Parts: sequence; C-alpha cells; structure tokens
Amino acid sequence: MEASKGAKEEEIEREKKVEFAASEIEYVSYGGEHHLTLIMGLVDQELSEPYSIFTYRYFVYLWPQLCFLAFHEGKCVGTVVCKMGEHRNTTFRGYIAMLVVIKPYRGRGIATELVTRSIRVMMESGCEEVTLEAEVTNKGALALYGRLGFIRAKRLFRYYLNGVDAFRLKLLFPQPKLHPSFPMISDREDTQRLKGRTDKRASEG
Repeated sequence: MEASKGAKEEEIEREKKVEFAASEIEYVSYGGEHHLTLIMGLVDQELSEPYSIFTYRYFVYLWPQLCFLAFHEGKCVGTVVCKMGEHRNTTFRGYIAMLVVIKPYRGRGIATELVTRSIRVMMESGCEEVTLEAEVTNKGALALYGRLGFIRAKRLFRYYLNGVDAFRLKLLFPQPKLHPSFPMISDREDTQRLKGRTDKRASEG
C-alpha cells in the first residue's frame, strides 16, 4: 500500500508544471554517446513504442544533424530524432521518428522549436517532403503538427503494438519557382527543338 502511494506521489511530482522563460531553454545538436543515453531515457519514459539501442544508433549515427535536444538548467527535457533519404527512388523525403517533451514542459513551444529546427535542416538538404506517424488518440501531437502545416495523408489501422491506429502525416515543401525571365520548357518541347535543329543542319549540309 505504501509503495503504491509513493509511486503515485512520484508520478504527480513528475507531472507538475515548471515555471520558466523561453530564453532559459537551450537547444543543441546531437553531440555523441552522452546525448544518446539522454535520448533513450526520454523516449523510453514517454513513448509507447519500445526501441532497441540499435534503432537509436541507426538514426543518430547516420543523421546526427537531424537530432536536437532541449535543456533547462542542465536537464534534458525534450528531443527530436529524424532521418532523410530517397523514397522509392522518386522523392527525397525527411522522416520524424521520435519527438518527446517531458510532461512538466509541454505546451510551452519546446516541441515546436525542436521540430522546426529539424525541418529547416531537411529543407536546406533538399528534401521535398517530411512524413511521420502519430497515434490517432494523441490530440496534442496532431494539433502541433497541424499548426506546422502537416496534413493527414493516410490512416494506418492497428499500426502500434498496443493496437492503436496511426495517422501518417505529411508536410510538402513548396517547389522552387523559376525566375520570370527564364521560360519553362518541358522535356518534350526541348527534345523537339533539338531535333528541329539537327534536321535543319542535315538539310543544309
């Protein structure tokens, strides 16, 4: 009974809101194994899906520039872990694998800042879109990504181990526009133009 009471009090203590100014939060890029331990602790504590250490290393070793951590007074309070690469040989896509902010620090813009930083790197690296999965019951995450411009592309039934469905969310980056002085020429038009020049040279010869 006492053990149960103590666990309950500890849970309440963990969820107490913390007062802080936005300027007090420090955001850093992934810096090595000392950060990996912090990331694993946060994700294991807050997310429903279990991950092996090999999964974490896959992301942070190959795409350390897409992993960010948030600190408050030396304590790690949030993290985002992502990757990017070719999708079906047609699209260069970014992917948000994990996003965590511990309960006392939620609702203060930390998750938004973490995601925004990773998206900025993806865009600068040439990604055309960003995707992720979120539980259909996770209203906070769905609202956050909605504010950032993500749309619900697909519903994935019983996607998670706990049997909960997921939404696949997608953010499309605007395609770069050509300068007004540069005419837009399709591949077909360009081929026909080159063929015409070749035929003309042949007839002149």
